[in-house]
Amino acid sequence: MRINFYDTRLDDNGRVVLVKEKGVNYKAEGKRANSPASVAQIMHRILRLDELAEECVYMLALNGACKLLGIFFISKGTVNMCLVTPRELYIRALLSGAAQIILVHNHPSGDVCPSEQDIKVTRQVKQAGEIINIPLVDHIIIGGIGNAAYISLREANML
Repeated sequence: MRINFYDTRLDDNGRVVLVKEKGVNYKAEGKRANSPASVAQIMHRILRLDELAEECVYMLALNGACKLLGIFFISKGTVNMCLVTPRELYIRALLSGAAQIILVHNHPSGDVCPSEQDIKVTRQVKQAGEIINIPLVDHIIIGGIGNAAYISLREANML
């Protein structure tokens, strides 16, 4: 499967436009990000989130059948925090034609337990998505320091 990475830029008129940054080939059984395990595996193999020294947040844009439309880098923070706002997420989701989104970020400490801030941001993004009919279907936290562990906030009933 081909995974495309996108970003947003301002055009000559100051409007926000979608720009393809790069594409990578990824061997997978299907073209769907339909389970937390498949999403975690993609993020481990392609972005090596478990090796990053700072928290990084990505958004996966999906169509209605969970086919991955693209991956967006959202924010890079510090060793234990990152800035995320629903506005920046949903600008990208709308421009990509997403029917649903998944948030993914890493914890360099290796501990995948969500912080209070992680839960707060997840709730804000979920509420915004309900308003514009692009639901947040999961928020996955990847462990750091070579750790293949992850937690799905949906599976943990925290979404």
